[in-house]
Amino acid sequence: MMGLGLAQQLLKLGHTVAIIDIDPLACRFAREKIGVMAFEGSAVSTIVLLEAGIRQANAVVAALRDDALNLALITLSRSYGISHIVVRMRDREFLEAYRLAQASHIISTVDLAVATMANAIEYPQVESMMHFEQGQVEVLKLPVPGDCYVASRTVAEIAQDSRFPSSSLIIGYQRHASASLEIPNGKTVLEAGSTILVVTRTEQVHQMVDYLGIQASHLPTLEVSHPNL
Repeated sequence: MMGLGLAQQLLKLGHTVAIIDIDPLACRFAREKIGVMAFEGSAVSTIVLLEAGIRQANAVVAALRDDALNLALITLSRSYGISHIVVRMRDREFLEAYRLAQASHIISTVDLAVATMANAIEYPQVESMMHFEQGQVEVLKLPVPGDCYVASRTVAEIAQDSRFPSSSLIIGYQRHASASLEIPNGKTVLEAGSTILVVTRTEQVHQMVDYLGIQASHLPTLEVSHPNL
């Protein structure tokens, strides 16, 4: 389903997409419901890859059922001159192997899901987080409450504050929910009730939230339940 969803999104962005899948029902669904080319067979078969048009491709997404097959697909794609290869990693033990195989982008869906859920529990006041460089860098979307320390201050004043987490940047500013996202400069004043986008290192997320005055101690206690698996 992730592959079909990705194909649909790429179509909306104007790309030409070809899907390879061993499941004939998935191929039929892709053709009839999404409107992409779909080829039944193994993605590590040279015959199927050529039929799907790999020689004309600009990029390949390797999202097969196990990492060993993904590695094989990366190698085959490289042999056809594909330089842009995105891979979904299931097991982190394959990380170094993917790097050696020269995958352009390595995305761990499990790590992303775990980090997102953990952050949603730890920081329910943070609207969203994005993770980069294998979770070493975070982009946070944070509110600016009325009693927040940074409210009514300029970006330059905040950046010069010694308490502002180092290696962090305010990269976006939205005055209210219906306003367009702005790229702030040093003179931009952060108004109460606005929202900011901040880039920071993972280990500084808690420091950033505290700096803004959105402390966990101000939040209701959360009861976390774990479904039986």
